[in-house]
Amino acid sequence: MTRRDMLKAAGGAAAATILGGVPLAMQAQDKAANKGGKRKILVIGAHPDDPETSAGGTMALLKQAGHDVVCVYLTRGEAGIAGKSHAEAAAIRVKECEAANAVIGTRHIFMNQVDGNTEINLDRYREMRELLEQERPDVVLTHWPIDSHRDHAICGLLVLDAWRRVGRTFDLYYMEAMTGTQSQMFHPTDWVNIESVIDLKHRACDCHVSQGMDALMEGWHGPMERFRGIECRCKYAEAFAHHAEPTMI
Repeated sequence: MTRRDMLKAAGGAAAATILGGVPLAMQAQDKAANKGGKRKILVIGAHPDDPETSAGGTMALLKQAGHDVVCVYLTRGEAGIAGKSHAEAAAIRVKECEAANAVIGTRHIFMNQVDGNTEINLDRYREMRELLEQERPDVVLTHWPIDSHRDHAICGLLVLDAWRRVGRTFDLYYMEAMTGTQSQMFHPTDWVNIESVIDLKHRACDCHVSQGMDALMEGWHGPMERFRGIECRCKYAEAFAHHAEPTMI
């Protein structure tokens, strides 16, 4: 199953709109990896709710298509609830993540950085590389590195470095977060029609009660879903930018 076939299968009858070619690294994987067509997809976000709001529909479609979908959270959202200590906020937001992943049916992993105080250094580069070496994904979705939120930008850069260090053994896509205010200069290459799972995505997002999700959906995520849907000629869509680099053969 190729990258193109996988995303088409994810869209089901809704049929995702896929642009761009298939990277050589993915073509090589297609010949040997994941017998039976099952693939592993990691969605790596800086905070609880980032994977769900940015790619929740795509995660749901991929899970329904039989793929192994894993949410990775760089932090536990320690700084994300006003009036709560880091420990209190983390405990609340971990439970919200558990509920959201249960809605979609995905597995989740927490890394050990701290919300609002994420770092890029040799140890953090190593941690991300080791995670990806352990999980051995076929596809990774993560933050667009040009983002006004420092945690988002750091998360994207850590994944980008790991992708290169492990030899580009998975397909790398960037997702958007509150484009215009956070993600900057984001130009998608791929769109996924999420009409059939929009309610499921929103139920997962609504599990993040501490974040005031109704206001976020009305002001940001809902308009993004509708705008990307217009581009994709459907009602609701999520958009991604595929990172392709020349590969020496």
